Amino acid sequence: MAPKVLIVTGDAAESLEVLYPYQRLREEGYEVHLAAPSAKKLRFVVHDFEEGFDTYTEKPGYTWPADLAFSEVDPGQYAAVVIPGGRAPEYLRNDPLLRKILKAFFDADKPVAQICHGPLITAAVGALHGRRTAAYPALEPDMESAGASFHDAEAVVDGVMVSARAWPDHPAWMREFLKVLREKAPVG
Repeated sequence: MAPKVLIVTGDAAESLEVLYPYQRLREEGYEVHLAAPSAKKLRFVVHDFEEGFDTYTEKPGYTWPADLAFSEVDPGQYAAVVIPGGRAPEYLRNDPLLRKILKAFFDADKPVAQICHGPLITAAVGALHGRRTAAYPALEPDMESAGASFHDAEAVVDGVMVSARAWPDHPAWMREFLKVLREKAPVG
């Protein structure tokens, strides 16, 4: 039986930041489940970088069904968790069930992949204090307020936590996360 990886997300998550790790982890042979506040069809967004804009732009993205609600998640059933970015982390960090889920992963020292605005959620559970992390560059003050050392890099590895800035960093982010995951929870 393949190890399971949980992706925690919601409406307004960045499409690529959900679907790239979902497909890449399945390609490696992991069983991947998407969890959200409720088991429903989620509406993702596309964040793009366009000349002349001071920040990213947002457009409608893909829809994708959540496999289960946060209330149905047993963290003990999963080898690792992925936290995509987009706008979803802004409201998901307030969900007490999700905070409990993420705390269980950190308490058990299981691999955590986070990208873009995803670290807002790990900050909300106090899991960034004393750690090194990447995040969307505009979140540098938030990461430092959470007690983290912010690094503007494609992939930052801190123990079993692997972070990145945004979807252009996917290759480096997943390469480093898979090194950690293969060591902690090999397939087959």
